[in-house]
Parts: sequence; structure tokens; C-alpha cells
Amino acid sequence: MLPYTPEYYMRQALRQAGMAAEAGEVPVGAIVVHQGQIIARAHNQVELLKDGTAHAEMIALTQAASTIGDWRLNNCTLYVTKEPCAMCAGAMVNCRLGKLVFACPDPRMGAAGSALSITAFPGMLHRVAVEAGLLKDEAQEMLQTFFRQRRLEQKERPDNAQIDE
Repeated sequence: MLPYTPEYYMRQALRQAGMAAEAGEVPVGAIVVHQGQIIARAHNQVELLKDGTAHAEMIALTQAASTIGDWRLNNCTLYVTKEPCAMCAGAMVNCRLGKLVFACPDPRMGAAGSALSITAFPGMLHRVAVEAGLLKDEAQEMLQTFFRQRRLEQKERPDNAQIDE
């Protein structure tokens, strides 16, 4: 059997992002690969769980640690559709993630090289190898479509709309 390619893994993350979008979540998906096998799959669940920390990366890292029975993920690669925020990048450093591959950068909040570089912060005991831009256009299009739709929905709401109780 031929090994899977990085593009294959990122497409799996994009599938997760699509699931997030269908659920009304920001479309970010993540998977964790260990020894060529996908050991965790996740997408944003912030709205579902009413938890600001329920990012795809955080959920995937927790699943991966549980699967391999170790919090150290130094032999794992995380594929995610959008550059991680500071919280998620910090978690990657703390769990000693071996490699991060992300699709599209986040120039305002990205913490893996765009706005900040927590994954390679001087003085850290661990630095995460980072690869950026894999299937960038597809991930970016998914995010842009989601937020374009959100803006349209907000415009269609009456200014004084109230929630029925």
C-alpha cells in the first residue's frame, strides 16, 4: 500500500472544516497523523459546546494524546485548514507536537508565523516545525464563503430583532 500524501491528509482536514460549516461553526478542520495513520479528526465546536476553547486543533490534540496514551505528540503531525491562534499554537508547543501543516495563513491572529510565532518562540523548550500553504486556496475559499454568508444573514436581520423566550 502506498503511503498517503500530505495533500490527502489536508483534504481530510478540509472535510472536517466542511462539517464545521454545515453545523454553523467557523469552518476549521484538523487531523493528527502518527506513523502514517490518522489518529484524530476534529472541527470547530465552539458554538455547539458553548466553549471558546473548542477549536479544531485543541480537540484533535486531546484526541491524539488519548489515542496514543501519551501527552507528548513529538512523532505526530497536525494538519489544519487555518493557521492556529495563540491558544492552539501554545498547546502545540506544550504537547511537543512534531510538525504543524496549515493551509491558509491568518495575518491578524495567526500564531505560527503570520502575526506571532509562538511555535518558534525564543526560549521555548520545544519548537514545532511548521509548513504553510498546503491547499491554501481551497481553505481560504471555504472561510470566505462562510463569512460572506454570515454577513448577508446579519444584513437581512431587522435592526431591532429580539429573540423569543
